Amino acid sequence: MDMRIYDHPILRFERGKSVRFYFEGREMRAYDGESIAAALFANGIRVFTTSGWKGRPRGAFCMIGQCSSCMMTVDGVPNVRTCVEGVRDGITVERLRGPGEIRPEGGVRETKNPPTYEYEVVVLGGGPAGLAAAMESARLGAKTLLIEKNDHLGGQLIKQTHKFFGSVEHFAGVRGFEIARIMEKMLRESGADVWLNSNVIGYYEGNVLGVVRKGPIREGSHVFEERYVNVRAKRIIFGTGARERFLVFENNDLPGVMGAGAAQTLMNVYGIKPAERMLMVGGGNVGLIVAYQLLQAGVEVVGVVEAMPRIGGYFVHAAKIRRLGIPIHTRHTVVRAIGEDHVEGAVIVELDERWRPVPGTEMEVECDGIALAVGLSPTYPFLQQAGVELRYVPSLGGFAPVRDENLQTNVEGIYVAGDLASIEEASTAMIEGHIAGIAAATSLGYTSPEAEERVRKMKEYLNEFRSGPFGKPILEGIERVRR
Repeated sequence: MDMRIYDHPILRFERGKSVRFYFEGREMRAYDGESIAAALFANGIRVFTTSGWKGRPRGAFCMIGQCSSCMMTVDGVPNVRTCVEGVRDGITVERLRGPGEIRPEGGVRETKNPPTYEYEVVVLGGGPAGLAAAMESARLGAKTLLIEKNDHLGGQLIKQTHKFFGSVEHFAGVRGFEIARIMEKMLRESGADVWLNSNVIGYYEGNVLGVVRKGPIREGSHVFEERYVNVRAKRIIFGTGARERFLVFENNDLPGVMGAGAAQTLMNVYGIKPAERMLMVGGGNVGLIVAYQLLQAGVEVVGVVEAMPRIGGYFVHAAKIRRLGIPIHTRHTVVRAIGEDHVEGAVIVELDERWRPVPGTEMEVECDGIALAVGLSPTYPFLQQAGVELRYVPSLGGFAPVRDENLQTNVEGIYVAGDLASIEEASTAMIEGHIAGIAAATSLGYTSPEAEERVRKMKEYLNEFRSGPFGKPILEGIERVRR
């Protein structure tokens, strides 16, 4: 089975050199640039691991390294997140059964006497917020480092094929993946340092970050495959984004149940169909947009289910998929996934005014994938380590950091931007990144009248973006976390 996409109305997939790898003794084809998980998916493999408790099958869920569903054993090393680990010629991949045995040669290759790197501004996350923040601080003259755990920049932008709304200055009419390329070019030209394939594993006293970098890393005459290092910063901007939420229903752990973002990653980044027939759960903008993108990728969308009495996304997105024959079932939800080791169907049901299933309204749909677009939650563990105050604000996505108008938290020198601060559009994430980057550099003495004017304009833009009906609950939520 080959699930790769070879004909797409927008995207052209320039695959790298063909390589061979071995999955439990079977030789399989892949391409340079694919993750191990994506390559397995392209070859029809759905079960990546089994749960440690009941031995139930597990498959890809987030595809961005935020969960444990794709952990496998690679070349004898267990617990490898295969969704962010690149496939390589000749590697051996095995399903993980149970917790896995940690072998002496596994993990970080060198941790003794770690070097310490000094920077004025360090930005965590290479998505729209992080890219904007790093380029702004570097342009003002601050010694800036951007750290990204993946092997590419752009965050969620790289899998967005739709054209953006808003102002020309914020890429109105430009597709998301094209915005990622433009912003990366701007970042490189700003003079900021960039570390890819680098995992921040902890925040420590004195604004120090512990980072595991993948090599080759040269230190004098030594070359390390993987190296633990410390990074000390005068200012840190957290732009670590958000993770997809789960939904409770029977068999929700079957391979084939995945976040809508995972489906986007497979089809728009790697050119691989996430399913042949997909059920979309969630009628917000993400669910509606991804449903249309699934059609573009050649996937049949059997329907969109939305628990609310009306869709939560823009009408233009809903109208587009309705015209193409995709039914939208409001006041419905999924109650069961059908299948043994992967999704083979789903049962949806109507809900009453109190969100209870209405007896007799169950309907079975045939599908081999269920995509969940039921919201995002900010990824805030590093903020907790740093002592940043968090308050639970549902309209901002959950626990949100307290911050001032320049996005500095209650901990001096620590700033936030993007979905980590509040779940919104990519455009607002970029604007917040610009504000935080300028504010961090300005606090170190790097300022100019032009920078002050730019911050003023950015704050005006932010208010404009939040002035519509979707922005009112965001504004009310932000007042609850204002310093």
